[in-house]
Amino acid sequence: MGEIINDFDNEHYFLSNFTFAPFVKDNVTWDTVEHYFQAMKTTDLQEREKIRLAGCPRFAKKLGRQVQLRSDWEQIKYQVMLDGVRAKFTQNTQFADLLRATGLTFLEEGNWWHDNIWGNCACLDCRGIMGQNLLGLILIKVRAELEIK
Repeated sequence: MGEIINDFDNEHYFLSNFTFAPFVKDNVTWDTVEHYFQAMKTTDLQEREKIRLAGCPRFAKKLGRQVQLRSDWEQIKYQVMLDGVRAKFTQNTQFADLLRATGLTFLEEGNWWHDNIWGNCACLDCRGIMGQNLLGLILIKVRAELEIK
């Protein structure tokens, strides 16, 4: 397959949704893609604001797991993630430059927490399961869009 980045940590932390990379979406400022993604799980504006103001992305994720999921979540979650990742990289030029610098390298959100939707879990329990790697594919899509500009 060629080169692959499958760890969004250390030198590749900029690829993580937990990276502090403020962006504005619909006139609201979000600290991280994680804050945005988790908040969009609900239509309750008070819950969204609580998640937006969460002190760290890990807490935002925890809060997002506690909300009443909006009825159309499964239909819109990919677009929500794409919108958040696109905003992060188009509004933070330092991260856009780092993403472009990955060139044609395949991006895979490798993990150990059984996420085979947004990434590809490498734990023993998940061996033999090929993750969908939707986050990695979104990053590749946004990288291509940045190259066109």
